[in-house]
Amino acid sequence: MHYDIVIVGGGAGGLELASRLGRRLGGRHGKRRVLLIDRSSFHIWKPTLHEVAAGTLDAHQEGISYSILGRSNGFNFLLGELSTFDPAAKRLTLKAIIGDDGQVLAPERAITFTYGVLAIGSGSNLFGTPGAEQAHLLERTEDAEAFHARLLAAFTKASFSTERIMRVAIVGGGATGVELSAELIEAHRELLDSLGDEQRFRMDITVVEAAPRILNGLPQKIADKAQLALERKGVAVKTGAKVLAVHADRLETSQGEVPADLIVWAAGVKAAETNQGFGLEVNRGNQFVVNDRLETSAPDVWALGDCAAAPWKDGKTVPARAQAAHQQAGYLERALIARLHQGRIDRPFIYRDFGSLVSLGDTKGVGSLMGGLGGPNFFIEGLLAKWAYMSLHLDHHRAILGIGRTATLALARLLQQRVSGRLKLH
Repeated sequence: MHYDIVIVGGGAGGLELASRLGRRLGGRHGKRRVLLIDRSSFHIWKPTLHEVAAGTLDAHQEGISYSILGRSNGFNFLLGELSTFDPAAKRLTLKAIIGDDGQVLAPERAITFTYGVLAIGSGSNLFGTPGAEQAHLLERTEDAEAFHARLLAAFTKASFSTERIMRVAIVGGGATGVELSAELIEAHRELLDSLGDEQRFRMDITVVEAAPRILNGLPQKIADKAQLALERKGVAVKTGAKVLAVHADRLETSQGEVPADLIVWAAGVKAAETNQGFGLEVNRGNQFVVNDRLETSAPDVWALGDCAAAPWKDGKTVPARAQAAHQQAGYLERALIARLHQGRIDRPFIYRDFGSLVSLGDTKGVGSLMGGLGGPNFFIEGLLAKWAYMSLHLDHHRAILGIGRTATLALARLLQQRVSGRLKLH
């Protein structure tokens, strides 16, 4: 199979790029030119995985089929996981798809391309910590659903135990760790509303962060407000605490042990080691090194999102955020359209930091909007920040579904919550 443009990875950036190009290149003709590859059959916006894990967002309602998105946006979709990538030959292969019973559902497939884009994201950095593989990760939808299943089992066990306490330890005080702890508090509160007094139990959550403060990559004011909000909700925040080892029932840290029935690893970001074998220059974090036009070390191959180390300012690279992938998708749409017409856009990619938002539960949030209202750093919190956070999610859906379908989807989910409640208990 040959396509003009092949995009590997259907995350926020990869899917938005495929949708933009498919619509620009037009209908059936576009489907012959643009191919999106992902190892999952449906898409979920990665910043919402902590909600899936807590059970406050249903993955089966939130997930959108890549095939349906391809049909409506004019691109083709192929299910598969990248096995080899040869930039010189402009050729890649996908691993065979094996069913649960061991049967080969699809053989290994080879695809050639004129222009290739890598948007395969990144994973967690375990930093070589002994026993860290025992902790739950939140990298994919399957991870979040696996944690949710364990969470429901732990809820049941705690409600019938003599101690009536459930303990959760979260390694990492970044956005994922902070938002997960707040979402778990909301899930526990909603669960207690449905239980009798004889089944009520306490949930102790501890966030362990090696840095001097949580949300280390965000402004100090956001970190301070977030920590205060978490502590008011009953979350214990341990900063300056390095995790030395992970055990089945506890964390061993530089500040002592933290008992836990459930452990989540949400610390550090690192691209896959397999990136080193794709014939492209990578950095120490296995990210593809790209220039200011998002071009890799091989001609006609680009990279965007978390898997790309793009230059920014003061020697730093563009941060691994959804807004960065969104901006890069818009830039690469123009760049690839120009290449298809034997041209080249003049200006480089420039990342604009529009601020940071952190969700702290059902109606709370903190954040800063930069380069706009009130000067260089406009701080917002509470319901206003929560609405702004939700608007980012809706904007992503608008990019891949359009305004009308996004509005319908938002209304349908609101009505579903009214009927069945916010917490998923099955």
